[in-house]
Amino acid sequence: MDEKERQDQWVRNWFLKADKNKAGKINFKEVQTLLKMMNVEMKEGSALDLFTMLAQRDEVRKVFKDCSGDGENLLLEELETFLSVKQHEGGQSYQLAKMLIDRYEPSEPSEPSEPSERKHGRCWKYIYSILCAAKKQRIMSLDGFQSYLCSQEGSIFKPKHLDLHQDMSQPLSHYFISSSHNTYLLEDQLLGQSSLEAYIKALKRGCRCVEVDCWDGSDGEPIVYHGHTWTSKILFRDVISTLKEYAFKASDFPVILSIENHCGVGQQTVMAQHLSKILGDTLLTTLLDGQVPQQLPSPQELKGKILLKAKKLNNPEDCLDGTQTDEVSDEEAEDAESPSTGKPPARKKSKLSKELSDLVVYCKSVHFRDFEHARSNAKCYEISSFSEKKAKALAKDEGTDFVRYNTRQLSRIYPNGLSGAISSNYNPQEMWNVGCQIVALNFQTAGLEMDLNDGLFRQNGCCGYVLKPDFMRDSNTQFSPDKPEERQGYKPLRLSIQVISGQQLPKVNQKEGSIVDPLVRVQIFGVPGDQRVKETPYINNNGFNPVWNKTLHFVIHTPELALVRFEVEDHDRASRNDFIGQFTLPFTCIQAGYRHIHLLSKDGIAIPPASLFVNISISALT
Repeated sequence: MDEKERQDQWVRNWFLKADKNKAGKINFKEVQTLLKMMNVEMKEGSALDLFTMLAQRDEVRKVFKDCSGDGENLLLEELETFLSVKQHEGGQSYQLAKMLIDRYEPSEPSEPSEPSERKHGRCWKYIYSILCAAKKQRIMSLDGFQSYLCSQEGSIFKPKHLDLHQDMSQPLSHYFISSSHNTYLLEDQLLGQSSLEAYIKALKRGCRCVEVDCWDGSDGEPIVYHGHTWTSKILFRDVISTLKEYAFKASDFPVILSIENHCGVGQQTVMAQHLSKILGDTLLTTLLDGQVPQQLPSPQELKGKILLKAKKLNNPEDCLDGTQTDEVSDEEAEDAESPSTGKPPARKKSKLSKELSDLVVYCKSVHFRDFEHARSNAKCYEISSFSEKKAKALAKDEGTDFVRYNTRQLSRIYPNGLSGAISSNYNPQEMWNVGCQIVALNFQTAGLEMDLNDGLFRQNGCCGYVLKPDFMRDSNTQFSPDKPEERQGYKPLRLSIQVISGQQLPKVNQKEGSIVDPLVRVQIFGVPGDQRVKETPYINNNGFNPVWNKTLHFVIHTPELALVRFEVEDHDRASRNDFIGQFTLPFTCIQAGYRHIHLLSKDGIAIPPASLFVNISISALT
């Protein structure tokens, strides 16, 4: 639906809620009830003004009149000036102005088909004919202007950044990759349900690295669950069948299948057989060009392929004869933590099936020693896993070395054991700040951390891959998250956000008569020097059309890594504020000017028509 159709649907839904007796009309008592339901606190005598508020917004009218010569319409030249000066649209503002008039000025309706509709139809057609005259004369009316501001072109997110637009021909290590931890779980890691649905949800959400915890099954078939807990169990072969069906529904770019292998040799061989038989040619089992790789292949080269991340007996370029098995260090166990004790299990040796080993090509799991060893000995296809705690320590003590390491190799970060027991998440921004690609989160756990993940990967066609900044792709980089001013090309920016108003915010407390007291909190996530939180005052008893007109100022030292999160909360004097809605996006994807922010629920689902109206300015710091 377009913006007008969505607005009409919203009005209709509220009308049906108020029309208790299904009479097709509502009396004044029902109107009063409706106002409470819609978060509007009004005196009885003012209720009639509601109908005007539904169709007209004073703050938009003010912007319109400031740009219009006669206060009634925007001439093509006036709209072009508005787009160029206020909206910072650049050199294409003339063509854009013509396109916006064609797209958002009301079009003449078709002739009513039913006789009963013709009387009303002729009335509406007369009204629309007046509006259409503006369209024919290349003029934008207030109605068209408001429709534009509420559209995708008028949103805060740059439309071109929503599409696939980045260079996808660089090595895998040059990208952030949307990644899931314990993908099989729908709930917590002690008692929760393991389900194929969890894989489907993650893959449809753009996830490109999924995890499978494999254990010996009682009937010779490997099973998947969170070992030594009471989580339910599913068959490994069913997980692989699900992966085959859903891997490329949301994105054509490669999926990394991260295996946490606890099986004996016999059932490892069964795993290898299922992988080969079910995935077929989709599973990458050989080097792309048959040569010793000097760097990882690109997402473009690996389109439509599934890569296995697991232990390997040898290197991809080596050849082994026969069906031998061998012992390898259990590097996954060295880093992992028990959900019951939080302590690393004892180091051990484990047997590995050659059949399973042979399926690993570009993601060979190895234990990380230190950055010095990695510089002199590591191969580009070797990948190490780091606990959240270990990764944070390395980022703090050896930030630049971590960035350089991640220019050549993939690294995977996973939550600490104790926090992971309840499927909680860590702040992924700290890991992205040092270039870690596979920052694995519990997708089943809604909250701030998943908002950041969704915000980062909302760009580039939601393909699950985002190209890292150029200073994080240079193996000789001097970049340190703690000292961003020392890197070459350092250009801090000033971000000013005028939070003007809110529109149709959802109720939080369904208790009769409860009206929200909304405030807007703006948070910057990025390098340590960019972490900031500022907020507006709260507005008493108005979730329908609150007006703040509050300007918040920020300095962004590393714009390429910053995320901006807008959160609306219901102020509570006695307890913690309640969440109303949020929207998170990369700083580099922000459109300056007068913009709408279309809010999302706690689960990341759109909640139209709830939105914020803002005016954004970005300038160089002098």
